[in-house]
Amino acid sequence: MKRCISIVGWLVLIMLLNPGVSSARAPEITAVSERESETSCSVVTPNEFEGTDSERINQAIAAAAETGQQVVVPRRNNTSTGARDIWLLDTAILVQDGSTLILENCHLKLSDRSRDNFIRSANCGLGITEIAPISNVHIRGIGSVVLEGADRPRATGDSAKTLGVRSFGTDAGVASESQTGDWRNIGILLAHVKRFSIENIRIKDAHCWAISLERCAYGTIRDIDFASMESKIIDGNAETILNQDGLDLRQGCHDIAIENLTGHTGDDLLAFTAILNPGVDAGSTESTMVSEANNRGDGIDDIRNITVRNIRGYSAGGHHIVRFLNASGLKIHDVLLDGLIDTSGTGRQSRAAVKIGDSNPVWGGVTPLGDTYRIFLNNIMSRAQHTILIAGSLSESLITNVIKYDGQGDAITLASGPENVRQVELRNVRTMDAPQ
Repeated sequence: MKRCISIVGWLVLIMLLNPGVSSARAPEITAVSERESETSCSVVTPNEFEGTDSERINQAIAAAAETGQQVVVPRRNNTSTGARDIWLLDTAILVQDGSTLILENCHLKLSDRSRDNFIRSANCGLGITEIAPISNVHIRGIGSVVLEGADRPRATGDSAKTLGVRSFGTDAGVASESQTGDWRNIGILLAHVKRFSIENIRIKDAHCWAISLERCAYGTIRDIDFASMESKIIDGNAETILNQDGLDLRQGCHDIAIENLTGHTGDDLLAFTAILNPGVDAGSTESTMVSEANNRGDGIDDIRNITVRNIRGYSAGGHHIVRFLNASGLKIHDVLLDGLIDTSGTGRQSRAAVKIGDSNPVWGGVTPLGDTYRIFLNNIMSRAQHTILIAGSLSESLITNVIKYDGQGDAITLASGPENVRQVELRNVRTMDAPQ
């Protein structure tokens, strides 16, 4: 690794070469220079290492973990064969306990060899059945930062999708490879991480969910832009890529602030998803969760204490902008969603701006009253087929300032029947005609 040269050292040399410099002023100059030196030496970049782009970034993270420094991935990638303005990832970037990863005006892209995440917390992965919690993980974009899927993805979709049948993948029919999607198709994947942040990133053509959090807490996600369409032109053909959600919070996520989600996704733009997949170990390729998709009991796997502010986007695949889905005793409660604008224009309408629950037995059917509660939805404007679609149960909640426009139907749809709604107060809910 390259070493920083202390500015203090340079000043000492200048004073030796220029005796006219007043020694009386030296202490003042030295004090300022020490602070400047500390700032200039506070980062590590992958351009200081050798190997593939993934290896170099991970070497930088490992080196920074020993010293407490930040890692900066710059725009310019100085490879052994010359400089270029793209970083090709064959394997995931692994963020460690205490990692701060700064992405500075850079473009990261999955290579056609990759069957892995863009970024994953280093405590989880293939064959890791016991995930040790980590903390203080920060992923921060500066300027224009793009994470882009592969030109020819090896696999896409979740664990229920067969490659080449329902969702694209060049691994389709390859005997030695899994023939379904799994958690490796997720863009940014964090599991069992406390005190974290993900900021200012654009994620394009994700292979599955762009960001997924499992059992994460005390974090902030802000200024994330999505660009996926549920399909992609590959070798001249329009290929289907399923499950392109934007941001997913899975069971056990709590005390998280989400702000400023924009763009369009192939599937749900924001989803709270707490469902079970019993009998599958953590680290297995049979699941879309890298941790165990179970219920540990006592409410610790409930999704709770979440604030969401300022969503401006839509589902290009015609699904939902925000979805709440819990089943089998897992609960969602104490969630504030304030500010949602459907930006779909005259394109394909989303099925719902906000969907709560699901009657489909695949997801466990309608949840009992009291499993989804204290949900506060405020300032929602949408042209979706259903603005608020209650397809499961909802209790002890408040829905205010809702406008449905440019379409038939009511602003609030009780698809599962009024018997599955309890103490839900509606205020200022309106349906408006499109302007003439």
